[in-house]
Amino acid sequence: MDKYILTITCPDTTGLVAAVSGFLRDYACFMDESFQYGDPETRTFFMRAVFTPSATSPGAAEIQQRFGALATPFKMTWEIVPAARRPRVLIAVSKIGHCLHDLLHRWQAGQMPIDVVGVFSNHEDMRSIVEWHDIPYHYLPLSPGGKDAQEAAWLKIADEARVDLVVLARYMQVLSPATARKLAGHCINIHHSFLPSFMGAKPYQQAFARGVKIIGATAHYVTDGLDEGPIIEQAVERVDHTHSVADMIAVGRDLENVVLSRAVRYHAERRVLPNGQKTVVFR
Repeated sequence: MDKYILTITCPDTTGLVAAVSGFLRDYACFMDESFQYGDPETRTFFMRAVFTPSATSPGAAEIQQRFGALATPFKMTWEIVPAARRPRVLIAVSKIGHCLHDLLHRWQAGQMPIDVVGVFSNHEDMRSIVEWHDIPYHYLPLSPGGKDAQEAAWLKIADEARVDLVVLARYMQVLSPATARKLAGHCINIHHSFLPSFMGAKPYQQAFARGVKIIGATAHYVTDGLDEGPIIEQAVERVDHTHSVADMIAVGRDLENVVLSRAVRYHAERRVLPNGQKTVVFR
């Protein structure tokens, strides 16, 4: 039988877990996984459950309809989707390709539950590797004063390809506020720093100048505030006085690969629920 993923966000109150588990029991569904969290500050409840209907369960459409009746009195924002549904992903890259290479490898190796439907770039450098993977490559150069037109072009590509998620894999351009708002919750960026430290350009150089002992990488949702979106995943590595900027960059790129791939996978598996300026991530 097919599995389904149920995600819920709602005001926290008593009886929520019992109501959901009771619903699945009443309609002969097996609960395969269940994670929940109640934020004591915002009084918000979050839940992710994976369930499998049995031979005697209603059809998926009927389960959706009946769950809606349960959700209404609890003021739930909820979604039930097939666990096998893979988000359609458009990747953006500039001249630095390690994150792109890593995502494409994991995708083709069956380690990433996504469908990569295209790559766009403001440079030609990554064309050969993308086309080797038999993926459409969209070269959209940036000319002075042409940012709006360039963004409109790749947003049209995203719309036509029915894209669910845009991944900025070291795409070294700041999205316009309008585009960031349009993609809210559906655009992940990798920043080569342990945010909120060293936002903006050249974070490794900033870290070196400050003599830090730990460097990191951060994957976050894009908002109209530069590098200020809700954080999904982070990782760090120790460095010391012997590390040059080049050494830090080399260490950091390994972190960037791991952090971005985790964030994309968490999003694809619907493990990330927004919580204001933060996220709840059910790993």
